[in-house]
Amino acid sequence: MALMLVKFDLKKRVKLAQTVWFMYWFAVMAGVLVFSMGLFFKIELRKRSELMDNNESHFLPNLLIFMGLVTCGINAFGGKVCYDSLDPTKFAKWKPMLKTFLVFCVGFNALLLVTALLCFLMRIPLQFTLAEGLRNGMRYYKDTDTPGRCYMKRTLDLMQMEFRCCGNDNYRDWFEIQWVSNRYLDFSAKEVKDRIGSNVDGQYLMDGVPFSCCNPSSPRPCIQYQMTNNTAHYSYDHYTEELNVWKRGCRDALLSYYGGMMNTIGALVVLVTMLEVAVTIGLQYVNSSLSTLANPEDPESESEGWILEKTVKETFTDIMAKMKAMGKGSKVEEGGEAAVATVS
Repeated sequence: MALMLVKFDLKKRVKLAQTVWFMYWFAVMAGVLVFSMGLFFKIELRKRSELMDNNESHFLPNLLIFMGLVTCGINAFGGKVCYDSLDPTKFAKWKPMLKTFLVFCVGFNALLLVTALLCFLMRIPLQFTLAEGLRNGMRYYKDTDTPGRCYMKRTLDLMQMEFRCCGNDNYRDWFEIQWVSNRYLDFSAKEVKDRIGSNVDGQYLMDGVPFSCCNPSSPRPCIQYQMTNNTAHYSYDHYTEELNVWKRGCRDALLSYYGGMMNTIGALVVLVTMLEVAVTIGLQYVNSSLSTLANPEDPESESEGWILEKTVKETFTDIMAKMKAMGKGSKVEEGGEAAVATVS
């Protein structure tokens, strides 16, 4: 018994072919959308490539670009087949390869679903990538004269202003590293000597943050130095007063931005997958309805269409039987080759 058997006459077959043809070309535009999303995501990652310079972060956008291109190609071919199905003579040339094409479409749909799942799951490794990248970026902030790191200050400053964030987890992360270059420090000054000598690493640490951490919406002029020294500023208490620097850490801000982007892309890829499944089922109905014409010489004769020629259980049993037969055949061939080698 065929799965989801439907009877067709000429009018229904023509309507089916036209509907599936339209859906295929709509799916081509969906492929362009997937390609565009992957390209946009890749461009966004490249803006902060210094903070996420690894292969894992670029795997997903590259996969989206590839899947978008393949989606366009598959659906363009499927649309051509549906268009030619209106003419039995033109459809005859596609008929021998349709079964293989449909199997490929099923596998591709599964890969699309995996791609959508990756979009939702990539938030986890992205969190660790951002944490490590931001720590390294802050450490290299002062190295404006070092090749390969000279743009890190600019990258971090632009990022903190764009995302309204400060530090990795919060603004206090800047207190734990030296972010002022030695070339701008007067080592003969007592204050500099005291700060360098106050820690075992010999770094110039201070309770201050870069200017890009300042919140321009604050009515008070930005306090970015001696932030924990209440006596250094008039009417100021860093324990109770609302600070005029961004409180949000950049890791959380970037994760929210890229995580939201990936969730949106993942949802769209799921919708594209559903569309791909629909057009694959539609093409299967077109193929089976044209293959079962009561009178192949009479296009107006009735026919039957289905998703599977047998039930799911019977189809699965047949596939397993074929796989076992192929396995036995390969063992027989290996045994025969071994016997010939022994005789010789």
